Amino acid sequence: MITGPFAVYRALKFLFVGPLVLVMLCAINLMTSPHEWWVQWPALGLGIAWVICFLRVLKAALLVGGLAALINALRRR
Repeated sequence: MITGPFAVYRALKFLFVGPLVLVMLCAINLMTSPHEWWVQWPALGLGIAWVICFLRVLKAALLVGGLAALINALRRR
């Protein structure tokens, strides 16, 4: 598991790069062996990794949003 200040940035980047890699793999699969659908196995791994990265980014967004709401509530007092 990646930790540190750039972990959320890497996870956010993967949310965009992961589907592009999957589209490229689908195109390679269709060009090389259209009757064998081998791309399902990399898609499974990329899908699991994508969900984990999505949850990491969602957690960070909720944390930042909660802090912003807390600061806003304290300023209004």
